[in-house]
Amino acid sequence: MRALAVDHTSPGHLSLTDVPDPRPAAHEALVRVEAVSLNFGEVHGATRPEVPDGTVLGWDAAGVVVQAAADGSGPAEGARVVTLGETGWAELRAVPAALLGTAPEDADPGALSTVPVAGLSALHVLRRMGSLLGRRVLVTGASGGVGRYAVQLAARAGAHVVAISRSSAQADGLRSLGAREVHPEPAAVREPVAAVLDNVGGRHLVDAFAALSAGGTLFSVGRSSEADAVLPPDALLGNEGRHDRSIRTFFLFGDPAAGFSADLTWLAGEIAAGRLDPGISWRGSWARHAEAVQTLLDRRLHGKAVLDLQ
Repeated sequence: MRALAVDHTSPGHLSLTDVPDPRPAAHEALVRVEAVSLNFGEVHGATRPEVPDGTVLGWDAAGVVVQAAADGSGPAEGARVVTLGETGWAELRAVPAALLGTAPEDADPGALSTVPVAGLSALHVLRRMGSLLGRRVLVTGASGGVGRYAVQLAARAGAHVVAISRSSAQADGLRSLGAREVHPEPAAVREPVAAVLDNVGGRHLVDAFAALSAGGTLFSVGRSSEADAVLPPDALLGNEGRHDRSIRTFFLFGDPAAGFSADLTWLAGEIAAGRLDPGISWRGSWARHAEAVQTLLDRRLHGKAVLDLQ
């Protein structure tokens, strides 16, 4: 089969090549991939010299089951699915039933492919915040993949969403997704917030933590700034309404995989029904992968990049 594999001699450190077909285990379905979405973490990871040539990466993919799992778990042959795994940039992938969700037959595979990492991360972090009804929730990196889903889901849960985006051109779009406030940086937020989903790290994390009210929690989801977060000594004081605040880490694959199938199915249904905007801002054939990768690495992309395989 054809796959997009690490090649440190090529632009973007990736090239289309032939690799062996996957051999699914009894609990895995074989999926013919129709579209994949790219995440900065995996694209950046492909540039690392310690990743061997020929490695196939890719967490997010959508397609059709061509061989159901032998143990009877998961969907039947012919089902449209959205999948989470580690080798998505290929024509075929073997996926455990726990890591795939079913989707309506007429759903756009490109839109579905944006769901796994970004949609699941946003959903699982927001659940950790508890009831959001009437609470102020701050989302940094709001115009990125996780951020856009977080803004939409938090708004639907009744939160007063405070979105942070350094791009002023994204402000109207974020408001249309449900943000009540849009600021260029957390330091511009004037009223305390009950919870933070931070995708940026660095100074954004420091200032977002300072915006928390008593009992509030900041969830560190990403570090797109690649900058250190250096807290000043008084950041950890508990006086003046700063009591009992906390910072929590998050790792999607640290959550029980048993819950992903139902969540992927629900998110796919919301995408297909038009109740969630996938935020695709770059889309093209996987033959144009170098262009998509460079756009991501140059930080010129707001939203998701999608490669179509078919």
